[in-house]
Amino acid sequence: MRSFTYTIQEAIGIHARPAGLLVKEAKSYQSTVTITKEGRSVNAVKLMALMGLGVKCGDTVTVTVEGPDEDTAAPALEAFFKATL
Repeated sequence: MRSFTYTIQEAIGIHARPAGLLVKEAKSYQSTVTITKEGRSVNAVKLMALMGLGVKCGDTVTVTVEGPDEDTAAPALEAFFKATL
């Protein structure tokens, strides 16, 4: 299991467009990607659950990656967060 924390920089947070991009990115890996905010965790491939977290600009989330390709998925997802969110 690999994880990292990230403070959201995107002005609108993780809402419609950014959430859709995140779901697409998470689906490209075999590993399970989980996003946690303030004790609530959701699977990153579940769009409505992800948007339901209500992640806003300035919120810090923990991203956990667990599965067969976690060693490549975690750094790639961290780069995705820095570039997109």
